[in-house]
Amino acid sequence: MIRFQQVSLARGVKPLLENVDLTLNPGDKIGLIGANGAGKSSLFAMLRGELHADQGNIDYPTKWRVAYVAQETPALDRPAVEYAIDGDVTLRRLEAQLAAAEAEPESAENGTHIAELYAALADADVYTVRSRAEQLLIGLGFTLEQMERPVASFSGGWRMRLNLAQALMCPSDLLLLDEPTNHLDLDAIIWLEDWLKRYAGTLIIISHDRDFLDGVVNVIVHIDDRKLKRYSGNYSAFERQRAAQLELAAGMIEKQMRQRAHLHSFIDRFKAKASKARQAQSRMKALAKMEELAPLRAAAEFSFEFREPLSAPNPLLVMEKVNAGYRIEDPETYAISEKIIVGGIDFSLQTGQRIGLLGVNGAGKSTLIKTIANELDPIAGTAQFGKGLVIGYFAQHQVEMLRHDESPLWHLARIAPDVREQELRNFLGSFNFNGTMASSSIAPFSGGEKARLALALIVWQRPNLLLLDEPTNHLDLETREALTMALAQFEGTLVLVSHDRHLLRATTDQFLIVADGKLQPFDGDLDDYRDWLFKTKLAAKNSAAEAAQTAANKPKVEPKVEKKAPEPVAAAVVPVGDRREQKRLDAEERQRLAGLKKPIESRIKRLEEQIAKCNEKKAVIDARLADPAIYDAANKEELKTLITDQAYCTKELEQLEEDWLGQQEALEQILA
Repeated sequence: MIRFQQVSLARGVKPLLENVDLTLNPGDKIGLIGANGAGKSSLFAMLRGELHADQGNIDYPTKWRVAYVAQETPALDRPAVEYAIDGDVTLRRLEAQLAAAEAEPESAENGTHIAELYAALADADVYTVRSRAEQLLIGLGFTLEQMERPVASFSGGWRMRLNLAQALMCPSDLLLLDEPTNHLDLDAIIWLEDWLKRYAGTLIIISHDRDFLDGVVNVIVHIDDRKLKRYSGNYSAFERQRAAQLELAAGMIEKQMRQRAHLHSFIDRFKAKASKARQAQSRMKALAKMEELAPLRAAAEFSFEFREPLSAPNPLLVMEKVNAGYRIEDPETYAISEKIIVGGIDFSLQTGQRIGLLGVNGAGKSTLIKTIANELDPIAGTAQFGKGLVIGYFAQHQVEMLRHDESPLWHLARIAPDVREQELRNFLGSFNFNGTMASSSIAPFSGGEKARLALALIVWQRPNLLLLDEPTNHLDLETREALTMALAQFEGTLVLVSHDRHLLRATTDQFLIVADGKLQPFDGDLDDYRDWLFKTKLAAKNSAAEAAQTAANKPKVEPKVEKKAPEPVAAAVVPVGDRREQKRLDAEERQRLAGLKKPIESRIKRLEEQIAKCNEKKAVIDARLADPAIYDAANKEELKTLITDQAYCTKELEQLEEDWLGQQEALEQILA
């Protein structure tokens, strides 16, 4: 277990923790929350041994292996998949030791050492490590082609995904994740959530994504007023418990205020009277000893609202047969080529629509948003914009385009040059840019503060169409909740791309999906999307494992476009002609089912034959390894071969059994 005993920590002159006591149990999945600057990252640094407490101790078993996400990624020529495997430092160390041992002259002692290293590598699952790394990278949004690209070719966000893959590859007893969802799309977050649910060690996560916390953690640790407070349950349970505590504390403070007022009144009335002097003195001592309860330190809630749009054209936008994508100019020949990302778009936006845009990473959501925002011209087709359309467009690149050497006031004055400075200051104050912060350079601002400023600039322009592409990146829980409330009350039209499922649920009422280069309705909720996504990931996993036959036997999963309840069938007398027709239809249905079952049943039969052969082979190997003579120096090469064959046999058997279960499940679905 992890124990904090009277831990205190300060950074500079700012105290972060004071006399903290806390116990975390092995296997707990903990969400660490608190205001920005409260000390969450510093606590992680102490657990990693990079920072030491000013007083007190943090103890956990010395044998525990600790994994965490590196914050820097070197620009290496190493393939991405090999970089991910590097996260398993024990395996890499064993590989290096084996290479060194095999380079040494042959001897009985060295032969034994090599055999031990092969056994250790087998225990470390060396024979499946590449497959495991590929599955991790597919889950995090990489394609098979991208896995072979050098690390240096990826952007910063993708390199952070590679660092996350390294942390997940590392066998660990304690896993520390600091904002792991910041650089992930919704599909990767859903995959990561499922992976972390199955993680067997102790997990501590810093996250501002409440749905992610709800899905993963069973304990919340809240940093508040320089203390660590443990709450059982997920984030929603924490909110309920916290609200009850604040309500109770408010009642206690109110009760104490009444008691103090009563004591003051008695003292003021009777301290001058001799007959009451002793009682008055007693009341004064009671008042002095009464420990004043601290005022509620719940952070002042941040909130804002979108101003009512000045106009409401209808429709706002009509797209007919639009191809969205990019025109690319060859730097040598100056020839223009076209790359279509989403094609054949027939789409209109009506006043008041609230659309959530779904799709896996790289499907084209951002390209579509840029085309709607008129930042990209359509490659083909027509896009007609309504008269009076005012677009408020938020994307991460717009945050990066803010002038770091200028102030929030300067940015707002650029789009409102004729407005008095005090009015601009008042507006910025509503977004928590107060006093000197409004007129100071934004260079030292956090990512969340810069995102909040970009939102403020959009709100000022009173848009009637909001296009938001991942607006919650770097926003803390408080600001995310403020954005959610503001969007829920927004009177215009909204198109939202977000990995924050709480935001999507609370602010949108219909979904569109970008898949296979097309835009189409998605008739379902986020749970339906999760199911579709896992089936898509499973197909990719099978491809990565080269299980082409398995994938071929499973029906292709498409986004659900329509979902209608079955019509009730009334009991009636069926005419003879209809009965014949029904028999014909039943026969066709049986033939259809037989056609679906036959390849699966054949695959099951082949798998059972392969499993039987594999078991026989493994039994022979196990029997040979049970013979003490095999460990003689003269049998070194045979021993190496046997250990290798045993490991391959074991893993092949596991894969065959997994495939067999998958085929059985597919057969049961058909029979159902």
